[in-house]
Amino acid sequence: MNYRHAFHAGNFADLLKHAVLALCLEHLKKKPKPFRYIDTHAGIGAYDLAGDEARRSPEWTDGIARLLNAAPDGEIARILAPLLDTVKAMNPGPELTTYPGSPELAARLMRDTDRMTLCELHPADARTLDARYARDARVKVEARDGYKALSGLLPPRETRGLVLVDPPYEHRDEMAHMAEAALRALKKWPLGTYIFWRPLKDLWAAERFDVGFAEWLMEDQGFEPEKILRADLWVRDLDVEGKLAGAGVVVVNPPFTLEPDLKILLPWLCDLLAQDDGAGWRLDGAIAEGSLSVDEF
Repeated sequence: MNYRHAFHAGNFADLLKHAVLALCLEHLKKKPKPFRYIDTHAGIGAYDLAGDEARRSPEWTDGIARLLNAAPDGEIARILAPLLDTVKAMNPGPELTTYPGSPELAARLMRDTDRMTLCELHPADARTLDARYARDARVKVEARDGYKALSGLLPPRETRGLVLVDPPYEHRDEMAHMAEAALRALKKWPLGTYIFWRPLKDLWAAERFDVGFAEWLMEDQGFEPEKILRADLWVRDLDVEGKLAGAGVVVVNPPFTLEPDLKILLPWLCDLLAQDDGAGWRLDGAIAEGSLSVDEF
């Protein structure tokens, strides 16, 4: 395992993923009953933007730095508040030096009664993660394969909650591995909210995962189309080779407020983060062949 997220922390892909995660967590908090947050590929929890990796590949300067400098207001400010408030709390000084990974964002948004399970296979990262949350009774860190762990973690005791599946995509067949884990997980816990992150680099693999997964959910499991939502953002022309230009999420059982919020956020975020004229976004209410409802700009 060679992937190090510190090189990419705070980039455009993180912003979309973490905005969606924060909105889903905030929705779960609207009911008093506790929930469980499960992260299958948790990383180290938070990232040093002044560290060697971030300096060598400062993708955050075209991501979170642009977002903070934009100082959004109105509806955009409301939608981004959970994420931006967390980032600002972690950076009380004048310089932006730290960016939250998904575990830290969740830990700061969760209540005392909620619980979090973090899986991380990379030995050094698992130790770093465990040390970070050693004194947080809400958090359990498991140094193992998150895909395999899901079978034993679902359904959670709380019966309410959210699973984030955000693998490093080191393996050629990562989409297939994620699809297999997703199908097993949803059979065990069909009522949970799931966020599946994937890059838009191998478009054929992404489309195959999206459409095949949605068809299985609707045809075999009886999911309604509104229970599946895809949100994608690309900041450069996707056909040009080079660094990652696009990424997004597939959300199963999304909060009913998520799609309206993303319809407001995505075009604004696309304009802010665009790196050339090929930037764009899409938001699909149902990802099945022949039944797409897509907004693209």
